[in-house]
Amino acid sequence: MSVAFRRESDEEHLEPKFEVPIPVGPNLVTARGRALIAGRVVELERAVVDSGSPIEKTYEAEALLKLKRDLRYWRTRLATAQFSLPPPEGHVGFGSRVRFLLNGTEKTVDIVGVDEAEPGEGRLAFTAPVVRAIMGLAEGDFADFAGKTDAIEVLSVEFREATADGEG
Repeated sequence: MSVAFRRESDEEHLEPKFEVPIPVGPNLVTARGRALIAGRVVELERAVVDSGSPIEKTYEAEALLKLKRDLRYWRTRLATAQFSLPPPEGHVGFGSRVRFLLNGTEKTVDIVGVDEAEPGEGRLAFTAPVVRAIMGLAEGDFADFAGKTDAIEVLSVEFREATADGEG
């Protein structure tokens, strides 16, 4: 049958909507990261409930499906969240604040979970390439990065497991 004879309500010609992809590997979180995920779940649950109330018919069917899809993602992230053991004293690991030189430029980053990462705020996911390059190193150690030998020098390492309120 020609597309011209289909009703607009036929959904078979619409693109399929896929689930939000879950990052591969463990779902490591800081206390702050877990609190952010839990807050997102609560926010989405409220939005889904509000969308079904007769008073608040603010969501179209498509928007409601997106809300529910996002809620499934965040519920999964909350259910699989796991805290990491602190790294050995003075070594770079999950929950650390690291000050380092990268090609002569000083940078300071906190190593956090994937869902908590905000590069502009100095919070990098433990899966970020630069973080993977320095994991396990100690103050004074060097790491190769982006094809350059000794491109990174670790200046200081401090374990700063962030609390739920963002203070570490």
